[in-house]
Amino acid sequence: MAGGEQRGAPGGPEPVALKKEIGLVSACAIIIGNIIGSGIFISPKGVLEHAGSVGLALIIWVLGGGVAALGSLCYAELGVTIPKSGGDYSYVTEIFGGLAGFLLLWSAVLIMYPTSLAVIALTFSNYVLQPVFPNCIPPYNASRILSMVCLLLLTWVNSSSVRWATRIQDIFTAGKLLALALIIIVGFIQIFKGNYKELTPSNAFNFWMTPSVGHLALAFLQGSFAFSGWNFLNYVTEELVDPCRNLPRAIFISIPLVTFVYTFTNIAYFTAMSPQELLSSNAVAVTFGEKLLGYFSWVMPVSVALSTFGGINGYLFTSSRLCFSGAREGHLPSLLAMIHVKHCTPIPALLVCCMATLVIMLVGDTYTLINYVSFINYLCYGVTIIGLIVLRCKKPKIFRPIKVNLLIPITYLAFWAFLLIFSLYSEPIVCGVGLIIILTGVPVFFLGVYWRNKPKSVNRLIESMTCWGQKLCFVVYPQGGVAAEQEAPSAPLARSRRPASETDARN
Repeated sequence: MAGGEQRGAPGGPEPVALKKEIGLVSACAIIIGNIIGSGIFISPKGVLEHAGSVGLALIIWVLGGGVAALGSLCYAELGVTIPKSGGDYSYVTEIFGGLAGFLLLWSAVLIMYPTSLAVIALTFSNYVLQPVFPNCIPPYNASRILSMVCLLLLTWVNSSSVRWATRIQDIFTAGKLLALALIIIVGFIQIFKGNYKELTPSNAFNFWMTPSVGHLALAFLQGSFAFSGWNFLNYVTEELVDPCRNLPRAIFISIPLVTFVYTFTNIAYFTAMSPQELLSSNAVAVTFGEKLLGYFSWVMPVSVALSTFGGINGYLFTSSRLCFSGAREGHLPSLLAMIHVKHCTPIPALLVCCMATLVIMLVGDTYTLINYVSFINYLCYGVTIIGLIVLRCKKPKIFRPIKVNLLIPITYLAFWAFLLIFSLYSEPIVCGVGLIIILTGVPVFFLGVYWRNKPKSVNRLIESMTCWGQKLCFVVYPQGGVAAEQEAPSAPLARSRRPASETDARN
């Protein structure tokens, strides 16, 4: 692409760069679509069994939304102060340096996002196949194959067009909200009919067990994990239209809406089921549909399938931008910082996310790995918000379009520290393995990033592989656009260079 540098000339072709194609509606769809997965349809019983009563469970759902709102306000400040795609990774790298950022990136690319994607894809395939195998669990191979087909299809869509990917996210987010609206409306009809026995104060706070501090912590953990995904819009900041305006607006719209939907969906469940029935159900929404929707009970499993399909698309879209940002900073192979010359999509980064997920599906014990993912994910939230306070101290005069009151990050970190300490106490093995996974990135960082004077043979091998990847994917470094100053000069296919920012990232 020797002529790439002329693309931005007046009257010439548009520069090859990530396009600002995510408006306010799509931004809200990314947040809502990534928060609302299959959990609210399948198993909200985790909060209930640890809370010990219906009333306390509903309070915890509201408080979970409140804690997510506090965290998202902090991320809104970070997102407009450090206006880079990559979310947590970009902020931690900017504030704490290359090693801390690389460890977050390493754990995310190695296990966090591939495992989450694999679980969502497997949930999708199980619900799609359930009508075919009504009396048994769908066969292992059939479930895996359908999951892979879904993943490959959405990887192709995301590689072909940002607009297609965001439209899919918009449509499937609307679909899952409509399904939850149906549950809430049916719940209100039940209440108007007088079927609200479990919601009266005397019954709602009738504890069948006295929750200890440990039980409350576990209930809060279940609730906070159900809200995970509220930070995903920060991964695509550079593709947002007017991020200083639309990032906070999307957060202010989405988090209260999700909190409202979660709380009233749970209220609706209790109009049809007793706490004991809900605790014994493995798919609460399906049970709800069977009891109240009659012939239309099929809507619930279809809704779960649609919800998870949109979730896969959202995870692919955002996690690929994390790989892209990591490569741009010199923490991943430079090929991953390139985009397609026509579609302007990060195809190499999308392929890496897809392949890592396929490997997890084929060789990993997915549902065991998800325990470690939850701990790592929660740890990253807290470290990033600590970074907000550190940045206030290190650079007090930096321009901040949004500046939250310091009580907001401090309050969030108080909840975070309480839950983290309890997690370390109650699940030391899971937390220990999670920390080991993160720390395995230390030698990789020093060998792959910090070690500058590699042998010429190694550099030639890297250049030839990058050149081959460019030819295969038809990609180049972005030229012009939002983050042009962070990109390397356009390289011809015959030679490949790392982004110029690599030297800074290594320090």
